[in-house]
Amino acid sequence: MSKAMRNLLSGATVALGATVAFSGAAIAEENQAVLDQISQYSTDNSVAQVNSVFQLSDVSPSDWAFDALRNLVENYNCIVGYPDGTFRGTRPLSRYEFAAGLNACLQQIERMLEGGGEVTQEDLAALRRLLNEFEAELATLGARVDDLDGRVEFLEDNQFSTTTKLNGEVIFNLGGAFGDSRADGPGPIDDEFTFSNRVRLNLDTSFTGRDRLRTRLEAGNITRLDRATGVDAARLGFDTNNGNDVEIGKLFYRFPVGDNITAYVGAVGLGLDDIFDVTNPYFESSGNGALSRFGRFNPIYRGPDGAGAGFNFDLGERVTFSAAYLADDGGASSPVSKNGLFNGNYTAGAQLDFAPSDNIMLSAVYTRRYQQGGDVNLSGSTGSDFAADPFGFAASSNNFGLQGSWLIGEKFNLGGWVGYTNADLKDPVVTGNADVWNWAVNAALLDVGGEGNTLGFIFGQPPKLTEADIDFGGGPITFDGSDSTYLAELQYRYKVNNNITITPGAYVLWNPNQNDANDTIVVGTVRTTFSF
Repeated sequence: MSKAMRNLLSGATVALGATVAFSGAAIAEENQAVLDQISQYSTDNSVAQVNSVFQLSDVSPSDWAFDALRNLVENYNCIVGYPDGTFRGTRPLSRYEFAAGLNACLQQIERMLEGGGEVTQEDLAALRRLLNEFEAELATLGARVDDLDGRVEFLEDNQFSTTTKLNGEVIFNLGGAFGDSRADGPGPIDDEFTFSNRVRLNLDTSFTGRDRLRTRLEAGNITRLDRATGVDAARLGFDTNNGNDVEIGKLFYRFPVGDNITAYVGAVGLGLDDIFDVTNPYFESSGNGALSRFGRFNPIYRGPDGAGAGFNFDLGERVTFSAAYLADDGGASSPVSKNGLFNGNYTAGAQLDFAPSDNIMLSAVYTRRYQQGGDVNLSGSTGSDFAADPFGFAASSNNFGLQGSWLIGEKFNLGGWVGYTNADLKDPVVTGNADVWNWAVNAALLDVGGEGNTLGFIFGQPPKLTEADIDFGGGPITFDGSDSTYLAELQYRYKVNNNITITPGAYVLWNPNQNDANDTIVVGTVRTTFSF
């Protein structure tokens, strides 16, 4: 390094340090807006190193500054461009942004000289003039660097983990079910108003920046309203009742395979809705979606799950293919006969997503399931008792679903689905077959009464056993489901702030348990969700 250059850089450093030391407190307070501006510049304007001026697509030899740019690139290698290969030379530039670029060039020139390079006297004089002109801005940059160093040191000393983030959700629920009698027989509904809670803590760990290991801890005492009313369709979409004992609710790992595939492997709580897009963006969440369990998404997605693997394969910008194999996590870890990963209850499924436009999403899903006797639940606990287990024996089923969501304009979303299940009884002696249908439509009016608020409506037919037959050897016994249950939900999601949402609402069940002789059941609730 030449003596002149050493003196220049040394003088710049001393001047910078003296200025920061003399006015550090004042700079930190008075120039906070400047620091924020520089931080925004550094964050938003991601750049890439340029080795030749011809790499900049918007710079041509006819530009008045072409020779200057070529000199900086070829002689000092201190010009950077945007990721899209542009320089954007006509963009207005503040003094602080110029100082940030000048500081980067100084550092690059110093590294070059340490390696034996040379700087011309003309460029040396220009650097000296620029240092004098931008002394205050460079001092501000120094204060920012010192401030960032202090913050990093504090985070290193106090952070929870270098790889793991904690996020959580807490629900307070006030509500109850009402009606004259239970849907599964004589007797009154348990209609006391209750106050209950659910807590979820997610530990999300990333090892590469593109993957995620999720460990969820969960506790709650929100009761299942099917036990209060006698029908699954009355269940809340967020019920969890483990006596507020902390349990592992989910444990799965998501990671990329190449540029177009995302893979999932889970041991606890991995569901199809974690892998597949259920195509119900405004109602799928248990914390901020539908109040009813049925209203969250097509029951076709519910079934034996918890342990297994799946993937999403992007076939283009608008088409995605997904597949998964999931076993009941209660049996996947057991070596006992008719258990384990491949010989117990399972779900195997595939889905094709298609987005014809930015505002329309369509999906078609197919699942194949097997459930042992005593575990059969064809409705995902969202419909009638008949639809859940029409046989009382083990069953395999083919399940089909179509879903759609359409954002009409900026303030109104229309969605819905239809699902069909064809099940076969599995027994050496007894035979049987059953058909189960369900459908729903929903509407979300956005920003009603304020930004972030949502007025939602859901109407549909929870899973209904439409036809079934069972033959014990003396001829088939046929069931024809003539009565239909209908559910209607109305809710208003009020966003208090980014972390608190209050959702009052109610849903009504007509002809619960596919019996028009049953009294109507009403569920009213106020769900308050805290997220952090």
